[in-house]
Amino acid sequence: MITLDANAPVLKRGYVLLNSDNEVVEVGELTEECEDTEFYSGILCPGFVNAHCHVELSHLVGMFEQATGMSGFINQINAMRENVGKEGRIKALEAQMDKMYREGVSAMADISNCSESFECKSKSPMYTRTFLELFGSEPKDAQDVLESGKSLAQVAKEYDIDAAITPHSCYTMSPQLLAMAAQEGLKSGFLSYHSQESHEEEELIRTGTGALAENYKGRGLSTPPVTGKPALTYFIDRLLSFSKSPVEGNVLLVHNVAIDQESIDYAKEHLANPYFAICPLSNIFIHRALPPLNLMRENNLKICLGTDSLSSNTILSIVKEIECIHKKFPQIPLVEILGWACSNGAQMLGKQDVLGSFEPGKKPGVVLLENIDWENFKLTEKSTARRLV
Repeated sequence: MITLDANAPVLKRGYVLLNSDNEVVEVGELTEECEDTEFYSGILCPGFVNAHCHVELSHLVGMFEQATGMSGFINQINAMRENVGKEGRIKALEAQMDKMYREGVSAMADISNCSESFECKSKSPMYTRTFLELFGSEPKDAQDVLESGKSLAQVAKEYDIDAAITPHSCYTMSPQLLAMAAQEGLKSGFLSYHSQESHEEEELIRTGTGALAENYKGRGLSTPPVTGKPALTYFIDRLLSFSKSPVEGNVLLVHNVAIDQESIDYAKEHLANPYFAICPLSNIFIHRALPPLNLMRENNLKICLGTDSLSSNTILSIVKEIECIHKKFPQIPLVEILGWACSNGAQMLGKQDVLGSFEPGKKPGVVLLENIDWENFKLTEKSTARRLV
């Protein structure tokens, strides 16, 4: 069986013909066999796009307490981020990059706060776009933080990988740094932004209260202005401080646990190309919460699928993320979810001419999904993915 994309029919006896360069030549329904035909029991789909990962945090697997909320998670990441030496950190991320590729990830939108993943990315068969994330809650530090980000971008350029500055979130940045980082990042045509990841974040922006507000005040750090509006509105208003509406570029909004109709309407009005990444297992790990997928689907949002990091997840697996969605949102068809994991992610990365679907001329890779619940056409806890090409 072959899935083409969310808008195309499933081919029950489908085939994909590749040339010697692994480029798709033809896709169709098999009517006769030839000696070169290879048969597989399962679903053939294009290579996945992991739309949000922090692969440089792979050494933190199994170390974090779950269900702490964002405030508790921040405390843990601050305490444990460098509790493994550099060599161990690099070895861990290399192992995860290799594992993700073998399990079907053809491309990844990855977050970096340092250069430790750059060499691995430069050698990997997986395409990566690296978002160099900036932090800084104090306005007086904004220019220095921006310059440090530019220096890191120069290092990435030396490794010949696609990378650019991006802002982290509303609560880790002064309004000045948020706008400066976004303006710099959009020069590349892409931004990634942790958006409405938790209701703590919403409380902070709307009312200036809650666990996240208390965390920052307790550490003597500045907090963003109270607006009485959604956190996503606050972010977009920072973009509109230097850009006309709609803001051009592919803007990836990550997590969206607290997104609501007001936020969606504002994003659709003022962002030319918004994408909405979900990382279900990470959201459950930290918050015991999930994004409102029904609302997001009703608004025809371009949803992408990510894994987040091994500090907030137990595994970097697109299959396990899909399995989670099946359990929590059983009404969402598998073919639609695969569209999020393949074609939408490729569009977000600007790689739709190469990745994301089986179409002549593309080289998306070929992934085999096995152990399918055929009766319900869903993945199960026994389902796996392996790369064929």
